[in-house]
Amino acid sequence: MLLKLEKITDKIIDFVGYITGVLLILMILNVAYDVGMRYIFHNSSIAMQEVEWHLFAVIILFGTGYALRHNAHVRVDFLYDRFSPKKKAWVNVLGTIFFLLPLALLVIYGSYEYVMDSYTTNEISEDPGGLKYRWLIKAMIPLSFIFLIFSAFNFFLHNLNVIRGIEEPIAIEEDAL
Repeated sequence: MLLKLEKITDKIIDFVGYITGVLLILMILNVAYDVGMRYIFHNSSIAMQEVEWHLFAVIILFGTGYALRHNAHVRVDFLYDRFSPKKKAWVNVLGTIFFLLPLALLVIYGSYEYVMDSYTTNEISEDPGGLKYRWLIKAMIPLSFIFLIFSAFNFFLHNLNVIRGIEEPIAIEEDAL
């Protein structure tokens, strides 16, 4: 049952990772367009520049959950590398419960009012020609941390299956990101 649930969450996280990859390609195209317009035609768009950092923010925010699923996240490995697979799984389970989840919940809680203030005031870009609906990008903060909790649930399930001896640990995937 846990293994099946893990496989379902794997697919959802990989789909979000795929969407994030598409956003990365769109960001690259947007930057190339903006640079071309600026240096070849001496014309620039504030809105296009803001789309760049909006896409970048979404890629980074949602990429963390994808990185966690593929064991490509940052960790301090000087002790962890020497542990057996079951000890590593225990470290992952405890780290998820005591560090990742509280931090994610704190960010969700702390960003809610930030997003709601932006929404209720109908915040727009300060720059002339900038984007409207600033709350949309700000809403990505709690949404991405909800996704991170979802990914943490998947990570927790995987490590629980490793502890139970049902599954092999995920090797660090060099090409995951």
